[in-house]
This record gives sequence, structure tokens and C-alpha cells, in this order.
Amino acid sequence: MNTTETLESMEPTPTVTERPCSVAPTPKEIHRFLSQFVIAQNVAKRKLAVAVYNHYHRIDYMKTMPPYGVELSKSNVLMVGPSGSGKTLLAQTLARCLQVPFAMADATSLTEAGYMGEDVEHVLLRLFQAAGEDQEKAERGIIYIDEIDKIMRKSEGPSLSRDVSGEGVQQALLKILEGTVAQLPRRQGKKHPSDDLQPLDTSHILFLCGGAFVGLDKIIAQRILQQAQAETQQGKDPSLDSLDLSTTELQKRMLPEDLVKFGMLPEFVGRLPVLAALEELDHEALVRILTEPKNSLVRQYKQILAFEGVELHFSDDSLDAIAEKALQRQIGARGLRMIVEEVMLDVMYEVPSIKGLKELHIRREHVVGSEALAEQWEHLA
Repeated sequence: MNTTETLESMEPTPTVTERPCSVAPTPKEIHRFLSQFVIAQNVAKRKLAVAVYNHYHRIDYMKTMPPYGVELSKSNVLMVGPSGSGKTLLAQTLARCLQVPFAMADATSLTEAGYMGEDVEHVLLRLFQAAGEDQEKAERGIIYIDEIDKIMRKSEGPSLSRDVSGEGVQQALLKILEGTVAQLPRRQGKKHPSDDLQPLDTSHILFLCGGAFVGLDKIIAQRILQQAQAETQQGKDPSLDSLDLSTTELQKRMLPEDLVKFGMLPEFVGRLPVLAALEELDHEALVRILTEPKNSLVRQYKQILAFEGVELHFSDDSLDAIAEKALQRQIGARGLRMIVEEVMLDVMYEVPSIKGLKELHIRREHVVGSEALAEQWEHLA
């Protein structure tokens, strides 16, 4: 055999496996499941569906990877979007779809090992406990780290001193994002030499990170303007106001270098190869969130009042008023429950004590506060 033939025989060839993946449904099926609980965010749902499917296919493949096979990288995901746009719900729903253990942490509570706060590895301990302390199940689970934009380093240049709340936490997360065998304490708290440690390989754990990244849009806009200026070779610097793009549209154009400029370590950005920008929810989307998901707020309250034998109705204009309040407060979808709770408080307090009430209608006047709901049951009290 000549040298050319030897080299050709060593070339990696794609490995064919039976479909579907042993764990994950197809991307279309994942998207369909997500859409039962998460309204809008179609592009983000497609990206997540593909990333998750590829991730679990990678797990199957890596177990039987032949010599000189193509080594596949992890598909960790970074979700960028305003508060209340559905980042946490997407992560939780994915775990439910795949029926794998799920753990969540707030990045602002994490510290490097040895500092006051919660060690990064304790996020893994939560996953291990969520898996019923089954190591194999935990190593195929999902971890969601929220508020990841709050641990950015102070500047683009390398830090000369310890940045416990920012760069240091990113450094601590790097290894577990890529894949390492972590040694976890069996009990919650700091490690101790006498602890019975539990090894956990993070190579197959899927990490989803999310954050609002306030100000990232300006960094992206500045880059686009500089590119436009270079292309047109104009002498004057155009203003940011001349760029007629919304924050959502700008975030859809984000590149890894924008995240580095924002304060993420280049290595950290590299561990999150899938970037998904979530849209700010508009009035129509908020109304749909109130009614369409399988566990929507309207359906939940209908069920609660059904226990009392009362049929609950929300008029279209009442739903519009709830969405308007959420937009005014700038709290996105997570604020909808707060508003509905305010509207329904007296109802939930009074109705269980009222006999003979069969129907209850929520109208716009009840939401905006110009009319009391009590008029519908006063004659029965």
C-alpha cells in the first residue's frame, strides 16, 4: 500500500446510525412540543431544537466513535433577550420534552472556589440531586444558567486583579462547559477533605445560558456603522440614531466579537457556539400567551374556579387590558401572572364562600379598576 492509500484510509468518514436519536425527538418534534408552551420566538425555538437534537446525537456517536472518527463539539446555547421573553421557560420546557434532569442557577450567586458564595460546581450538585443521585442520568441532563450577562468582566483587556463577580466566575465555568470530571460533595456546602466525593463528567451535559445583555445592541450598532463607514469611505462618522433598527433586530445580528466587547471572555464565547436572540414580546404575543399554551393563565384560573362549580370567562378586551398593563410595566410575560393575580384576588377570596354562583365574567373595566367584580355575586353573598 502506498503512502497516498494509507492517508486516505485514515481519513475520517461520517458514521451512520439508526434514526431517530436514542434520547431526543427530531428537531420538528421538539419545536412542536416547545410551541405548546412557548408563544412566539420561532427562530430561537428552531435553533434550540437543532442544537438539542445534535447534542444528543453526539452523545450516542461518541460512545461508539471509530478510530480517526470526526470528534463532535458540544452545542451549548446562549440565549439573548429582554426580561420576560421566555428564556427560562424554553430551558425548562426542553428538559420536560426530553425527560432529562434539569437544574437552574443564577449566575449572580456564583463565585470561584474559595470565595464566599456558591461554588460553580454546586450547580452540578443540583443536577445530580435532580437526577435522583443517578450519575448516568445526571450526565445527560440540562443546566440553565440565568443572568449570565451579569458576570461580565469590567473591560476588554486582561484583568490584573481578581474579579470575583465577573471574569473569575467565567473562568470557573469554562471547564465544566467544555467537559471535565468534577468532584462533587455528597452534601450541600463547601468541599471538605473528609467528604465522600461524587465524580460527574460534564462532557455530555447540555448548558443553556441566558441574559438580557442590556447595551449589547449599541455595541452591535456601532460595529455595523463602522462597517458601513468603511464600505462607503465617507469622512464623517454617522450617528447611532441613523441606524433604524430595533433592539431585537440588532441582537439578531450579534457576532461573537460583540459579546467579547460586552465583557465575555473569548474562550467563554467559544464554549457557547449556538447564539439565539429572543424577540421582545409585543401586545399580540402577550395576549396569545394568556390563552394559547396548554398551561396558560386563563386555563389555569378556569380550572381553579371549576373546582367551585363556577364557569370563568375573560372577554377579549380584558385580555387586551392585561397585555397593555404588562407592556406599560415593561416586565414581559412573567408580569402577566402578577397582573391577573391582582385582578383575581377578590374573586379567589370570596367565591369559595358564595353559593349559587355559576358564571363569572372578567371585562376590561375590572382590569383597569373602574368597576368592581363584586357586583356579579353581591345578590348571592
